[in-house]
Amino acid sequence: MRQYLDLCQRIIDEGVWIENERTGKRCLTVVNADLEYRVDKNEFPLITTRKSFYKAAIAEFLGYIRGYDNAADFRKLGAKTWDANANLNDAWLNNPHRKGEDDMGRVYGVQGRSWAKPDGGFVDQLKKIVDNLKRGIDDRGEIMSFYNPGEFHMGCLRPCMHTHNFSLLGDTLYLTSYQRSCDVPLGLNFNQVQVFFFLAIMAQITGHKSGVAYHKIVNAHIYEDQLELMRDVQIKREPFPSPKLIINPDIKSLEDLETWVTMDDFKVEGYEHHDAIAYPFSV
Repeated sequence: MRQYLDLCQRIIDEGVWIENERTGKRCLTVVNADLEYRVDKNEFPLITTRKSFYKAAIAEFLGYIRGYDNAADFRKLGAKTWDANANLNDAWLNNPHRKGEDDMGRVYGVQGRSWAKPDGGFVDQLKKIVDNLKRGIDDRGEIMSFYNPGEFHMGCLRPCMHTHNFSLLGDTLYLTSYQRSCDVPLGLNFNQVQVFFFLAIMAQITGHKSGVAYHKIVNAHIYEDQLELMRDVQIKREPFPSPKLIINPDIKSLEDLETWVTMDDFKVEGYEHHDAIAYPFSV
């Protein structure tokens, strides 16, 4: 938990003000942040210096695993995170590739499960990784990437956390996840939960021990209307010990994740937290 506050302090101390064209706001910004999550010790990185939530983050990533391309499917899982991008983005609403209400296009999990090949057909990146890891194989290319510039025009949003690279050392599985941009007060809590979850669930369904998850963020920032709350409130709070993520042990395969798994299969134990902080969200 301390590493999160250390990053926030670094942004406050060393950050450079950058104008953000999309939001019309300034961001206090640093480049290159490296975080580590001890999945092997089940130190679940749910922020404790403000009340935080984890189910929507896991639900969203489960939707990616299933290759969903429709905000309604994410809502059924318990994640409303795609409602605005699918239905309130003027550029996407006028895009000829949009198929109708709640359609997201070829983003995130669609790329992970059905990356289009130039010569026809599709590549299921995730299934290849799972099949290899179940056989104890690491070909140094166990990579799932959502970042496909050739199809940006066919989706409502280009990915922020875009690539996940697995490494198998003996019987221990590691993950390195890459993120191009991160709203640290709001988005990082969501993203670090997903990185932790992805390693934990992949280790479980491929029969390996979990190691450490490494999370690399290129552009880490605090928006100008978030700075006061971070500097004067959250960063002054002492973090509580990390809670634990409890995953249903009956989840044993990729097919399980694709079919019957719900948010009831994930619980958090030992979560102590400070009061909630209502940070402004920039669309």
